[in-house]
Amino acid sequence: MTDVIVVGAGVGGLAAALRLQALGHRVTVLEQSDRIGGKLGVEERDGFVFDTGPSLVTMPQILRDLFAAGGAALDEVLPLARLDIAARYRFPDGTQLDLPGELSAIPDALDTALGPGRGAQWIAFLQRAQSIWDLTHHTFLESPIGASTMLRAARPADVATIAPWQTLRGLGRQYLHDPRLRMLLDRYATYTGSDPRRAPAALAAVPWAEQAWGSWYVPGGLGRIATAIRDRFERLGGTVETGCAVTEITVGDRGHVNGVILADGTHRRAALVVANTDAEQMYGTLLRTRSASKMLRRIRRAAPSLSGFVLMLAVDHPPADQPHHHVLFAEDYDAEFDSVFGRNGPPRLVERPTVYLSAPDDPSTVPGPGTGAWFVLVNAARHDPGAGMDWDAGGVAPEYAEHILTLMAERGLDIRSGIRHYDVLTPADLERRTLTPGGSIYGTSSNGPRAAFLRPRNASPVPGLFLVGGSAHPGGGLPLVMMSARIVAELIGPA
Repeated sequence: MTDVIVVGAGVGGLAAALRLQALGHRVTVLEQSDRIGGKLGVEERDGFVFDTGPSLVTMPQILRDLFAAGGAALDEVLPLARLDIAARYRFPDGTQLDLPGELSAIPDALDTALGPGRGAQWIAFLQRAQSIWDLTHHTFLESPIGASTMLRAARPADVATIAPWQTLRGLGRQYLHDPRLRMLLDRYATYTGSDPRRAPAALAAVPWAEQAWGSWYVPGGLGRIATAIRDRFERLGGTVETGCAVTEITVGDRGHVNGVILADGTHRRAALVVANTDAEQMYGTLLRTRSASKMLRRIRRAAPSLSGFVLMLAVDHPPADQPHHHVLFAEDYDAEFDSVFGRNGPPRLVERPTVYLSAPDDPSTVPGPGTGAWFVLVNAARHDPGAGMDWDAGGVAPEYAEHILTLMAERGLDIRSGIRHYDVLTPADLERRTLTPGGSIYGTSSNGPRAAFLRPRNASPVPGLFLVGGSAHPGGGLPLVMMSARIVAELIGPA
């Protein structure tokens, strides 16, 4: 039986811990916070419960596979509810689209909302996206990445389908002639914290996967995912310790990892360490080796992901027809990405951002009938007082919060008179909560054709040390961090 320490109780860390415990290792998870979940955060105030991270489950088969690896059926421990309407979109011209949660219903909905032929355009694009998915998901998402990765997709016809030289925006222009459809596609780049003008065409697999397997919600909130994984892990004999900050990952004389040092100076020994931390934090702070310095320089060559500005609204008498997800598109999407990523000037506030809203119709997340727990998110520049946005500067956060509420009203969703109270999370707050530099919640972005190869690998240069989570291969988002956990478990193998 091998002793394994997992640093961090985010979903990636918990998922890796569950798989490794099931494989016969003796696993301990150390979490610096007093709560689990990492970026899958939960906030509660006066009976209103808010998910502060992901608000929907996509590719539920990956979650099902995780629990199966731990000897449990997903339906028995964590029921999921499929959304009939994946999201309501309001475009700058005032057009509204309710995008169905069933793929077969999407073409008719697009034709009805946007005009005849729009459904055919989208389906033609999805056919290409499915081909990209079929060619990439095993090699690029479900396997360790390395120098030979591209060689596994080296047939000329396959490379032409994936089009590694092309951007997501460029691929969309080939198929989508309605600018509203291109705007819909652009949004999927933000799933990885990226700019659609620079993100690779391979990200077309994201809308395909979402629409092929549907959008799902966890009654009670997505924070229950972390709780369910922890509970199953502990049932198998694993241990989770919260309020236990790791300050260093230690390496023995022979160059093999041998444990961690805690904030109180205690040296906890282990044969293997799995870091569910931001890669920049691990290589820049926790690991003090020459190889760590080299990896840190590599990470910093990649563009950091965008961050987010969050409002948690306690709403009285919300609109009766409010869908679970609602997107109010910016009038100028390119201006939004310019501001966030610092094009034509330093990173800055987005004056008129796209507004994303999660408003679950879930009695268990509100104090009573006629109330709503609304989570509002806008893309935001990372916290970087020296070279961009200082989100801690006086007045910035409250003024921007009021600006977002006014903007929502201008776009037809005025709920200001019904707000009982609200709280704000800025990129600076996210940095402090998750120990993610700048609040770049996806680690590095997918901007540029080489971005996937700059993302840190799951096996570190130090034998016995592995990296899991959104800042490591294959990337951010619930499905991908659970894929990273499976990769790590397969690299380590049975005890």
